[in-house]
Amino acid sequence: MLVKVAINGEKYEAEVEPRLLLVHLIRENLRLTGTHIGCDTTHCGACTVLLDGRPIKSCTMFAVQAHGREITTVEGLEQDGKLHPLQEGFMAEHGLQCGYCTPGMLMTSVAFLKKTPRPTEDEIRRAISGNLCRCTGYVNIVKAIQHAAGKLQGGA
Repeated sequence: MLVKVAINGEKYEAEVEPRLLLVHLIRENLRLTGTHIGCDTTHCGACTVLLDGRPIKSCTMFAVQAHGREITTVEGLEQDGKLHPLQEGFMAEHGLQCGYCTPGMLMTSVAFLKKTPRPTEDEIRRAISGNLCRCTGYVNIVKAIQHAAGKLQGGA
């Protein structure tokens, strides 16, 4: 089947099997490898991307279901050579260790901060609860999201 999608503002077309998962279209067919594959069961969140602005776990969605839609992957966060405030926050607050969960955490957090620009710590923890991190204990991830929220609100 022919699938046409826009990813990070660029149009793509691919001939795919109807059962191909979106994560495999993104990584294998289109070679955008920032999106990670973790569990294939939606439990870890490493494969989270934005579909029409909403976070979804791409390991359990068929590529054909994304036909005609807009996808944002972690590669789309940087704009004109400038990191997104969340990427800056993860660097400044040491929000990653191995980095495997980071793309999914970033994408979940982008959508969350658009919806909740001034979140509490509890709201952040609830928002990222579908994304597993086995290295950090989440403390610095929460700090990174708080850092980004401040920057997005015009803070330093």
